[in-house]
Amino acid sequence: MFPVIARILALLSGTVLLLLGVGLLNTLLVLRGAHEGFSDALLGLMGSSYFIGFLLGTLLVPSLVRRMGHIRAFAFFTAAVTASVLAHLMLIDPVAWIGLRIIAGAAVVGLYIVIESWLSSHAGAALRGRVFAIYMVCNLGALAAAQQLLALDAPTGYLLFVISAALVCVAAMPVSATRLTPPTPPSAARMSLRGCFRTAPVAVLAGVLSGLTMGAFWSLGAVWVGRLGGEAALAADFMTATIVGGVALQWPIGHFSDGSDRRRALMAVALLTALASLALLWAGARHWPLLAAAFAFGGAAFSLYPIAVAHLIDHLHTDEILGGNAALLLFHGAGAALGPVLAGAGMAHLGSMALPLHFALMTLLLAGTAYWHTRRRADVIVDTPATFVPMVRTSQGAMDMMSAEQVAHVPATETPSS
Repeated sequence: MFPVIARILALLSGTVLLLLGVGLLNTLLVLRGAHEGFSDALLGLMGSSYFIGFLLGTLLVPSLVRRMGHIRAFAFFTAAVTASVLAHLMLIDPVAWIGLRIIAGAAVVGLYIVIESWLSSHAGAALRGRVFAIYMVCNLGALAAAQQLLALDAPTGYLLFVISAALVCVAAMPVSATRLTPPTPPSAARMSLRGCFRTAPVAVLAGVLSGLTMGAFWSLGAVWVGRLGGEAALAADFMTATIVGGVALQWPIGHFSDGSDRRRALMAVALLTALASLALLWAGARHWPLLAAAFAFGGAAFSLYPIAVAHLIDHLHTDEILGGNAALLLFHGAGAALGPVLAGAGMAHLGSMALPLHFALMTLLLAGTAYWHTRRRADVIVDTPATFVPMVRTSQGAMDMMSAEQVAHVPATETPSS
């Protein structure tokens, strides 16, 4: 295992630096936008534009990576993100920022695709699951640490933008210097969106509704704390506590889902997320109650999408897993793109209470849907039940590593049933 980690250390270092810069920028922009007087609806639209770029990148970027190669593609997308970060300082205008967020979203998913496909190709089948786990720790750890960089300066200045741009730019250095042979990008496996829904409707609805929830969180969570009267430091602590909760509680919650009808697990976790959302509303700007509620919310909300992935895999043959995951990724991305618009419009009309209410409503809808399907018919699992793997939405490259771990327990001699 250690020789493998040594080989991929450059890629993991690039990942950490990249996500420190991107994680800082994503929170910084909503705080700076609020200071500039952008409305909650505009801030929500800015958040949605990032996920629209992410969705477009998921569809369009793989062909660019195949044409340019991994190292040149990484440098290309790094330059795009760096330029977009600095352009926010030169064009303080909501329409310009919306366009820049689309560019950044597409470029970031390009960087994810390069790193994750590279990691997947060099990990080896036997170690992909452990490499994926290390990668997820680096991913979420960097996003959590990035929030604390907000303490280095006020969001109203230029320093934090420069730090974000520098971190993204420097991320290209270890990746460009690596001796690892770039992989040949595989053709994407496909499953129709309709086929994915017919196979596992609860998984698809969970993907969409968790996207509606988490897209709103990433885009408006920090500004919501500001609307409560909290300072930038409290907003940073809130975002950090939520991410740390997601890291800490995904595995035990996922272990619970492995031992039951996953639709009932989704129902239970969705109800827990709704309760944690109401706890956020109750906590307000009180420091420790807010952080405790954020930890619980993150632990539950971050678990919804990976449970949905595991539920989908329960209903797929081995050769369908990558295509099904790609389809679910698009459903989740569509929800993440729409969520900030809905939550931002709600905050514009109802005030700060609208965001936790949005979280509660989306997750209650998921709980109700999951319950209805459990009453409607029994869950029939294809082949062998999947194993829950903690994860966040990134790109199809992560799905490749995750799927190898999900099906690793299936005997090599076993073939999918027809």
